[in-house]
Amino acid sequence: MPSERATPPGPESHELAVVLTGGGARGAYQVGLLRHLARRHPQLEIPILTGVSAGAINAVHLASQAGDLPGRVEALARLWRELSVDQVFRVDPASLFFHGARWLAQLSLLGGRRGVPQVRGLVDASPLEELLRRAFGSPDGGLPGIAANLEGGALRAVAVTTTNYATGETITWCQGRSLAAWDRPQRRSVLAPLRVEHVLASSALPLFFPAVQIEGGWYGDGGVRLHSPLSPAAHLGAGRILAVSTRHAPSAQEVRRGESPGYPPPAQILGVLYHAVFLDLLDQDAIHLERVNRLLAGAASERRAGERRIDLLVMRPSLDLGLVAGEFEPRLPRAFRFLTRRLGTRDSRSQDLISMLMFQCDYLQRLIELGEADAQARSDEIAAFLA
Repeated sequence: MPSERATPPGPESHELAVVLTGGGARGAYQVGLLRHLARRHPQLEIPILTGVSAGAINAVHLASQAGDLPGRVEALARLWRELSVDQVFRVDPASLFFHGARWLAQLSLLGGRRGVPQVRGLVDASPLEELLRRAFGSPDGGLPGIAANLEGGALRAVAVTTTNYATGETITWCQGRSLAAWDRPQRRSVLAPLRVEHVLASSALPLFFPAVQIEGGWYGDGGVRLHSPLSPAAHLGAGRILAVSTRHAPSAQEVRRGESPGYPPPAQILGVLYHAVFLDLLDQDAIHLERVNRLLAGAASERRAGERRIDLLVMRPSLDLGLVAGEFEPRLPRAFRFLTRRLGTRDSRSQDLISMLMFQCDYLQRLIELGEADAQARSDEIAAFLA
């Protein structure tokens, strides 16, 4: 249970936080980077873990497992390598047709009438809940492994971010030792023991996956209004933040190559929308943090008003994961592939939408390998940051 008496972080905190952002199936990229950390720095301790969407799955899995970092990361990598689309949501023709028919009924003149079932998502995501309960060893939804790691000192805090669909607030659920709650405009924290429901809500991609009910409210993907993805780690006392994005930063030449004639298909528009909502905000928050650090560097200690410097290292893919997904698109389950192609995925050069939904082992293995290779290429920089 979180402590009711909180100790704010000191002005010279050096605690390390790993921040894992969202992106659906792109979360496999984060696993590759974590494998590099575990291999090169097997004794590394990560006292603070925060995650949103797929990053929440990775953060909570690490926080709830026993053993050293290499063992916990390998268990997480095994989970991703053995994943398939039908373990996340149902892709059989009957299920997809049933959900499609319900959406048509909801959008037609029948919508809102008594007896017409309410639609909660484009797909049936119940397999994901079953998967996470098995992976976390949580048949009742509880996560006793987190409490054990907190008590043993291997962990100080873990946080999962969700969006309250009724109020529009960004809610970060936190569990840890000596935590202080925070409340900012449209975003606040709640101190509570984490459960599988929090992870499911954080990773409930809008429209595709249904919202999850927690304590009487309905919650969905935490990236929807998360304007400050680094703030949970800062509030939890981090002095150093290693943030792992799943968004490639394209060059001007790459952006121009992505231009295509004709009206953009729905899949391309949705891809841009999801990029803006889930993947772009880390860049803005990182700029803000670096600006604050520069201001603090030139200010006397008595004029810092309790603010402290937080060192930041951002890791991101060296390749456009949407382009990588395009190589594996023909191998999607036939019924699901038919549905996505109706949205125009084959008419879009970069498969951004597909890259978030392609939970199939060959694509996920490719992302793990890419994450590991990118971390290896910056291994000296990572080592210097951790030191």
